[in-house]
Amino acid sequence: MFRTFNLTVVAAAATALMASTALARDLVINFDDLNPGPKEGFETAVEKFKAANPDINVIVNINDREAHKTAIRNFLTADAPDVTSWYPGNRMGPFVDAGLFEPIDDVWEENGLKEDMAAIMPTMSRDGKIWGVPYSYYQWGIYYRKDIFDLLGLEEFATWDDMLAGCAKMKENGVTPFTIGVKFLWTAAGVFDYLNLRTNGYDVHNGLTAGEIKYTDPRIVATMDNWETLINECGFVDNHASMNWQDAIAPFANGDAAMYVMGNFSVDGYKNAGLTADQIDFMPFPTIDPDVPLAEEAPADAFFIPTNAKNKEDAKKFLAFIAQPDIQTEWNKTIGQLPPNAKAEISDDKFIQEGFALLNSATGLAQFYDRDAPAEMAKAGMEGFQKFMLDPSTKMEVLERLDEVAADVYK
Repeated sequence: MFRTFNLTVVAAAATALMASTALARDLVINFDDLNPGPKEGFETAVEKFKAANPDINVIVNINDREAHKTAIRNFLTADAPDVTSWYPGNRMGPFVDAGLFEPIDDVWEENGLKEDMAAIMPTMSRDGKIWGVPYSYYQWGIYYRKDIFDLLGLEEFATWDDMLAGCAKMKENGVTPFTIGVKFLWTAAGVFDYLNLRTNGYDVHNGLTAGEIKYTDPRIVATMDNWETLINECGFVDNHASMNWQDAIAPFANGDAAMYVMGNFSVDGYKNAGLTADQIDFMPFPTIDPDVPLAEEAPADAFFIPTNAKNKEDAKKFLAFIAQPDIQTEWNKTIGQLPPNAKAEISDDKFIQEGFALLNSATGLAQFYDRDAPAEMAKAGMEGFQKFMLDPSTKMEVLERLDEVAADVYK
């Protein structure tokens, strides 16, 4: 009797296990960052989702960003995952317009995200619908050597004229004002974006990257004129075309250069190069035209559901999960960035605090040139910016060439 009972129990348990295994649903997620911090933040969030949803079998594929950028169109059309990381703004536009991303207005409505993520909702929207959920964003601006500024009696620059005068004092004392490494091009785009945002404003940035404004438009020429002034009256470190952004930290760390136009992800690099938190500070890019409202660069990272996904129900569960304040708090503390959910907690790190205050006061949040412009246009634009930085006399040649590229890209 006892033995028969046990066999019956075992058989029942085995049947239940087989049934539960059969009922488990696969959820395939593609993620685009192999760097230790971002990878850890993503994997921690996935483990928490799995614990909360034991009936979902989560399968993750993690690739580096450049490979992900190359592969995404193919996998969206050929063998789509259920969730993929990608970028908001105009960079999501081609996939939205081609019908390769699923609108998720219901996820935003059901989870109160229109209130909790109101500041970033416009960059997730297109054609009156919402297309993804952001998990992180971060500020750009000018990181500077506070100890050098103190030594030279300089304060943070509020205006363009303040900065030009400060650059003159740096050069008089043997300090190159700006470091940069444009080997991989996108760093130059950050400088261009800020000059354009301060010269012309947010709408012109969006109009240019959307193909509605020509590069030879007088407003863009004025941006390039200001860039030429920055090169001539301030200046960048030598040999910047042979350096990537990490290489460019060295002259900043050793005191040869005093400023770096860069995103907040770079702070760890400064500290790893031997600088202390007291030696580094942050300021917004200064005002050029006081009549132009101050918009900021604030690239966001987000998740989307491909139209060809096989498990959209659980994909929406995952997007709702990673939008939660507690998940966004932990994720962004891990990677040193800002959570888009307004109810999430902000790290007490001084750069995060300054970035949060800056972005909350901005009149618009740009997604960065190579995210807002289509990939082919961004590549040509950044190649042109690098060429211009090496030889400012090529200004009109570069702009005319970019108009030619734009005519093909946006036709």
